[in-house]
Amino acid sequence: MDAFLTEYQGQLWVLMHVCIALVLGGAIGFEREMKKRPAGFRTHMLVAATAALFTDLATLLTSSIDANLTSTVNADPTRVIVAIATGISFLGAGTIFRSEDGVTGLTTAATLLMASALGVAAALEQYVLAVGLTIIVLIVLSALGCLSNRLTDNGDGP
Repeated sequence: MDAFLTEYQGQLWVLMHVCIALVLGGAIGFEREMKKRPAGFRTHMLVAATAALFTDLATLLTSSIDANLTSTVNADPTRVIVAIATGISFLGAGTIFRSEDGVTGLTTAATLLMASALGVAAALEQYVLAVGLTIIVLIVLSALGCLSNRLTDNGDGP
């Protein structure tokens, strides 16, 4: 068992990061699911997990590059974060719909982007940041959502 843990320790850490990201993304996705939004529980979980996995894979890749190759190989793990944001923004755009009644899905698109950022934070072992932001996002979605609805229903809002 010790040989297994030693041999696969890095991969087990990646798996743990992905699981943490799944839980955090799932918390936001659950809120979206309860409000019957276009992207819900599973989508947010997968977005967060994928971001964590890509971040960890980039870290593993750059750490495995031979020091002699660094002058010929341009490895920058921050490019992965940019690629994640770009890809998730494209996915989020698919949740935005315009109709005669207005635009819907913007908040869901934003939560998908946030779920990906939480996945990156989990992969970088920034757990306090990731959990704290998950709580803040849930507060914004629930408490401020209720406040916004009250203001709009009473005619006092925009």
